[in-house]
Amino acid sequence: MWSKLETRLNQRRAQDMMRHRLTLESGQDTEISIAGEHFINFSSNDYLGLASHPKLSEATQKAVQRYGSGSGASHLVVGHSEEHHRLEEELAEFLGVEQALLFSSGFMANYGVLTSLFDRKDLLVQDKLNHASLIDGGRSSEAKMLRYAHNDMNALERQLKHQVDTKLIVTDGVFSMDGDLAPLPDMLELSEQYKAKVMVDDAHGFGVLGASGKGTLEHFELEQSRADIYMATFGKALGGYGAFVAGKSLLIESLVQFARSYIYTTAIPPAVAAANRAGLALIQSEPERRQQLQHNIDYFKQLAAEKNLPLMPSDTAIQPILLGSNERAVAISQGLRNKGLLVVAIRPPTVPENSARLRVTLTANHQRQHIEQLIETIAELQVEH
Repeated sequence: MWSKLETRLNQRRAQDMMRHRLTLESGQDTEISIAGEHFINFSSNDYLGLASHPKLSEATQKAVQRYGSGSGASHLVVGHSEEHHRLEEELAEFLGVEQALLFSSGFMANYGVLTSLFDRKDLLVQDKLNHASLIDGGRSSEAKMLRYAHNDMNALERQLKHQVDTKLIVTDGVFSMDGDLAPLPDMLELSEQYKAKVMVDDAHGFGVLGASGKGTLEHFELEQSRADIYMATFGKALGGYGAFVAGKSLLIESLVQFARSYIYTTAIPPAVAAANRAGLALIQSEPERRQQLQHNIDYFKQLAAEKNLPLMPSDTAIQPILLGSNERAVAISQGLRNKGLLVVAIRPPTVPENSARLRVTLTANHQRQHIEQLIETIAELQVEH
């Protein structure tokens, strides 16, 4: 076993694909500290700048005083507090669906859905660039899984022609490494034509997209109910932690009864649920945060175009700069870090071969001078590398 693991690690080192952790000495924000150094942070999914918002801190502190630091048990034993319950109710009301169900992480939510609701007579049809949790959930499901080329509706249609009991189209709303959107209107037309259900993982759209922050469906002016299964997370736009699945009461009750990743794990602490509730309230009461984020996205794209940076097509807060080789992506990322700018290089196997990139993420809290400094520095480093 150990020699096999050592061989695998050596292969990854030789391919310049090793992953490393950064240890923050500050809270999550636009400006952070790592190992005593100060950085402008362009790698966080804290799109609306809520992770450091005082209202989330206040809600957390009050809940800790009342409930303590941990939930103590799973939801189905004695771990389900009033904070959890009210968060589920508020989510359902906000989205206009029958019910919502909390999960301890987005990975566990997607895994729970795909491994508990389908059997070998069913078919899961997934975009090839879906998040790893969707792919792993599909692989572990009893259902057959097929994958179609990214956002290729002709390829999706071919796979939907299979005759099975239940067909489920599974897609990200916003793709986490490319920043582009799933073509939900076209996808929903195909789902009606071929009598398929639709699951949307909206981790990177919820709270950010749409007139009121309801996510990718609202962005396309679609009713929330058009997604049979809707999953989103709290750790991005809402500044908290955890995830939820929303939809019909029949869906939620089925997950409560059958989803092992819900049943057999400790509930998130009540204080975390309280912070999530505060974040949910803020995305409704402070729409100017979404507006400022959009201004920052537009400004970044304008400056990047002026410098001819190789941006991938995206209108979201995720703005990937395609560099191709692992070595070049790592070198430019390190060069940015030397200048006090944190932009993480994303390499295979997270993205396809020869598509290493800088994954720039913008937030509502970035200032224009931050964006200007980033663009100027990337342009300089491109010439050097």
